[in-house]
Amino acid sequence: MALLEIRDLAVDFVTRRRRVRALDGISLDIDAGEIVGMVGESGAGKSLTGAAVIGLLVPPGRISGGEIRLDGQAITGLGEAAMRRIRGRRIGTIFQDPLTALNPLLTVGEQLVETITTHLPMSRAAARKRAIALLEETGIPSAGRRIDHYPHQFSGGMRQRVVIALALAGDPQVIIADEPTTALDVSVQAQILDLLRRLCRDHDAAVLLITHDLGVVAETADRVAVMYAGRIVETGPTAAIMGRPRHPYTAGLMRAIPTVGDLRPRLAQIGGAMPRPGALPHGCAFGPRCPAARPDCTAAAPVPIRHGDVLVACRHPDLTEAA
Repeated sequence: MALLEIRDLAVDFVTRRRRVRALDGISLDIDAGEIVGMVGESGAGKSLTGAAVIGLLVPPGRISGGEIRLDGQAITGLGEAAMRRIRGRRIGTIFQDPLTALNPLLTVGEQLVETITTHLPMSRAAARKRAIALLEETGIPSAGRRIDHYPHQFSGGMRQRVVIALALAGDPQVIIADEPTTALDVSVQAQILDLLRRLCRDHDAAVLLITHDLGVVAETADRVAVMYAGRIVETGPTAAIMGRPRHPYTAGLMRAIPTVGDLRPRLAQIGGAMPRPGALPHGCAFGPRCPAARPDCTAAAPVPIRHGDVLVACRHPDLTEAA
């Protein structure tokens, strides 16, 4: 049994005038000690999936179908008080912008100690020792001194390490990392990804790594789920999908990545734009942009079909392979 199980998850935004489905039938498993990357264009539903898992959907958004299970326990439908006990303790979160994720009026030590004492039965003195140990584990030099510094006294990369320490403060089983390296330069990004891999292994946590960067996924994730227009269109081992993408959308993303020695005058791109939720075309949502589309692609939304270790929601993956 996977540590985190998502089954047929649906998220709707309901107003007085209409109901818009933003996530439709998301299914994904993550095992302990595994990093699963979730990739796709902006607006595909990646961060929304993470928000649904940790119970932070903003009204009028709400889970309207499916189930999320944490270590065998269903957590969909739990009240806010119950979810607060799970957030931080059993599910940790690493946000995109460390500056906005930290309270600028409190020292990092105060924030860590508050998080630890909220979720673990510790005195403040013991919590401070654990906070220093977490800062050391995440690579903060002179942690015993820097614990009393404020967020603005840290660089961007060091602030992100503090945010990772906060995510680990309650010793969670699952970590949701939402674009954890977007605001960092390339060298610091590599350090943070190395840290994330090591912490996942050492703490045996399941990590959902949400990103738009396929390079980050290739370097970090064990498996990858490709999202498009609120649905997962391809999922499987990272090496299998990167080496042989079967869905035309995944193949398009791969072709758009520049490589060393690339002599093309222009980067490849996927024509058109992703449809808005509530305005999806009939059948395959990627159909209007797909170079391999056929008339039967408009009949109904394709269901995922297994091809070896990979699940692909496409009626004609053979055409993608031939392209």
